Amino acid sequence: MTTLIDRQTSGVYIIAATPFTDDGSVDFDSIDRLVDFYVEKGVDGMTILGMMGEADKLSAEERHAVLDRFMKRAGDLPVVVGVSDAGIANLACLTRAAMDMGAAGVMVAPTRGPAREDRVVGYFHQVCDAIGENVPVVFQDFPQATGVPVSARTIIELSRDRPQIVMLKHEDCPGLAKISAVRASQKDGYPRMSILCGNGALYLPQEMARGADGAMTGFAYPEALVGTVERFLAGRKDEAEDFFDAYLPILRHEQQPGFGLALRKTILMKRGAIASAATRAPGPRLSRTDWNELERLVARTERNLARLGL
Repeated sequence: MTTLIDRQTSGVYIIAATPFTDDGSVDFDSIDRLVDFYVEKGVDGMTILGMMGEADKLSAEERHAVLDRFMKRAGDLPVVVGVSDAGIANLACLTRAAMDMGAAGVMVAPTRGPAREDRVVGYFHQVCDAIGENVPVVFQDFPQATGVPVSARTIIELSRDRPQIVMLKHEDCPGLAKISAVRASQKDGYPRMSILCGNGALYLPQEMARGADGAMTGFAYPEALVGTVERFLAGRKDEAEDFFDAYLPILRHEQQPGFGLALRKTILMKRGAIASAATRAPGPRLSRTDWNELERLVARTERNLARLGL
């Protein structure tokens, strides 16, 4: 029985990388290894074919093949599928395939274009009409990537008017006030939205304190996100922040715009989760100096964890 995301969904939905071989083809065997790695680290779910999953570098056929392999390996682990596309027909096609395979829901970002909120509202109504009211939707709010800022009011009104929009993937920056606004809207009679946060988890403790339900982002140490969110949800805020801080130097290093994915994939390779750190062209590659910096940060993180008994 497929577990669908809803307005109460919480925890860590890790943004999965898409593994490639050194020649740039999809590495399906590493997809299996990566899913097993994420499950071992205790994630509550997984999000595939997102921006950091290099979905925009995959052909339509490759997207469906990657989706199929992830879903077959995930088993009972809930999987959200990024289906954003310039064409709504393409989006709807991938959505149908995902839900037929047992996905927990789909993630959609506003299309690039004029930063007008009426355009965003109209677009999401078209999306919901195209995919059907029974498909749970994550509203991906990532204006740094889309160039389309969207107000908290527009998001909560869309969620009210289209009840299938059950989750906000919060990636606006600065955006802590938006989390507070979405949470406060419940007092005004708006339906609750699940809020899972991105931005590489750089602000996760503050986001959790503002009322977020967890994280939907990538990091090569998913257990750091799991442990932080679990402690926050259990009410152990100070302990959660201390735990998070042990990983902060390498987490911060991994979040360099335009370069962080290469770092993340290299760490995942070093941890045995994927066979190659390759990103699909055009994509960044590590120099020898980059490698040496990363080796030092990995070793420092391991020393910090050992010192704290984690």
